[in-house]
Order: sequence, then structure tokens, then C-alpha cells
Amino acid sequence: MFTHFKNDSVRKLVVGFGSLFNNIKLLQKDENNNDRLIPVPLSYATKEKFVKRLTEPSSISDKTRVQISLPRMSFELTGLMFDPTRKLNKMNKRVCNDGTNGSTMFAEVPYNFIFNVNVYTRNLEENFQIMEQILPYFSPEFVVSIKMNSMHQSVDVPISIGQTTLTQEYEGDFSTRRFIVSTYQFIVKSFVYGPIKTDYIIKDIDITLFQEGSIGITFSSEFGLTG
Repeated sequence: MFTHFKNDSVRKLVVGFGSLFNNIKLLQKDENNNDRLIPVPLSYATKEKFVKRLTEPSSISDKTRVQISLPRMSFELTGLMFDPTRKLNKMNKRVCNDGTNGSTMFAEVPYNFIFNVNVYTRNLEENFQIMEQILPYFSPEFVVSIKMNSMHQSVDVPISIGQTTLTQEYEGDFSTRRFIVSTYQFIVKSFVYGPIKTDYIIKDIDITLFQEGSIGITFSSEFGLTG
């Protein structure tokens, strides 16, 4: 029943989701009080791991210890669940051919993927500025097109925003620096795909018909079927 196949549909979904937030910039003042735009770095990491890296300096040598600079952003896939409202007949097949081989795939399975995006800043003003670059695009959905596999070249994936939280991390003594964390939850309505089966295309069929008291009649025809 279970055979190995590799579509990378979940990996492509994670990459496609993360690409939505890899071009966010923050307006700051330089030492001459001039405006400058700085890109906000994005990485795939859990919130707990990122907060620990912010509060505990890491060692790059025996004598040098550094802390991560802010602002920063991270995102993670936190869960997924089957969506029965988008379920299709599991016996439905998608068929396509390239003139030589024919490919078939059973109906895709709908799943809702839950992502969290975390924004880390030094103050509220910077956090609000990044918030304004995210929220207006989700009203309440934003649709991206992703190439999932050879039979699904352009799949429209709706992304809707859910709960948003804003917290201040200030536990510790007076020497511990404070930072602001805002978390955005997103629901991504996508699919999981099964294996693609490839067969040769039947191009010619020879049929001989016989009728009582008559000679046989033979003819050939072309079909675009797989066998």
C-alpha cells in the first residue's frame, strides 16, 4: 500500500509562506538624523529558541560574546489539521500526457497549515511600523500561487490571518534589556498530494470485426489513453 514518493509539497508551502515576509523594511534615523531603510532579517525558528538567543549572548570565541541585534523576524509551522469542508471524492483522478507518457494522480487531500510569525523589536514604535506592513494585505485573506508538482503547476493557496498578540519581555534585573514581541497566527489552506503514476500512452488500436456470411473488416484508430 505505502510506496515511497517525493512531491515536496509541504516544503514548497513553507518556502512560499516565508517569502511573503522576506522583504520587510524598517525606517530609522542614522547618526546625522537622516532617514534610512533597513531590511528586517527573517529566519525559520521557534519563538522559545529565538527568545533564548536574544537574552543569552552566544560565544563566537573564548573572549568574545555577542547578542543578536534587533529588529528580527522568525516564522514556524506549528501544526496542521484535515479540512473536511474542502474534501473531494478520493477516487477522482487528474490525467495529463506529454505525447509519449501519461501521468495520473488521485485527488489531493485538503489540510489547513498553521504558521506563526514572530516580530522582535526594541520598542513599540518599531513593532507598530512592521505591523502596518503586514496587516493591510490580509483582509482577511491573501492568495499566493505555488507550483506544487508537475501536474499542479499553479495552485492558489489562500492565507488568512488569525490571532495577533503583543508582549513585552522584561523579566530579569535592570541590566537585562527589554524587547517587544508580536506574534501573528496564519491559517494556510493547502493540500497534500499523493504519488504520480506514469504509463505509456496507447496510440494505436487494431480491431477486426466479423459478421456472419461476410469477410472480416480491419481498421486502426488512435486514442489518447493510458495503459
